[in-house]
Amino acid sequence: MKVIAIIPARGGSKGIPRKNLVNYSGKPLMQWTIEAALESKYITDIIVSSDDDEILNEAQKNKNVLALKRPLELAQDTSKTEPVLTHVLESLNGVKYDYLILLQPTSPLRTFKDIDTALKKISNTEATSLISVCKLEHHPYKSFKINEKGFLEGIINNSFPFFPRQELPETYRANGAIYIVKVSEFLKEGRLLTQKTIHFEMSKKHSLDIDSKKDLKC
Repeated sequence: MKVIAIIPARGGSKGIPRKNLVNYSGKPLMQWTIEAALESKYITDIIVSSDDDEILNEAQKNKNVLALKRPLELAQDTSKTEPVLTHVLESLNGVKYDYLILLQPTSPLRTFKDIDTALKKISNTEATSLISVCKLEHHPYKSFKINEKGFLEGIINNSFPFFPRQELPETYRANGAIYIVKVSEFLKEGRLLTQKTIHFEMSKKHSLDIDSKKDLKC
């Protein structure tokens, strides 16, 4: 099994300036993800994609980590992740991989054990992709919306908001820590969520997603 890990780390960030280099518990935020990837026994190669030279230089301080300059048009606030992954894959000069694992630097508490367990899980199934998740604290079926007449109604129907939680299906949210997809499937569909996507549940602690300065104190 050949696995390429892609760590996207652009220079700009509105919530936290220079977020990927900001200090988190004694080291740059993105370093947590780099070290977890380096400890994995399944990851073959690691590439940090960034538009920022300082970030690329910081990444290259790690042995066995490659740095790839990202075009500015793929490093905007509105830029999507999939084109960034495609750019990395197109730069490989024909080197083939079985799986691509996307590791976002904003998940510093995701460990190499999480990574390896997820990779082992997908490799033992017929799934073509995997997304890490954690359970929702509030069940979405119990939520409401305002209809076109300005009245309150259930987001699914008017019965579910009053159902006991135990009678509703388990629901999850993507925690942003781990995305795995077969490279052949991604090159064909250009998507991380495929028709055969399985989940990998993570603890609330390991699901920490750094989005604001308040999160840096967690």
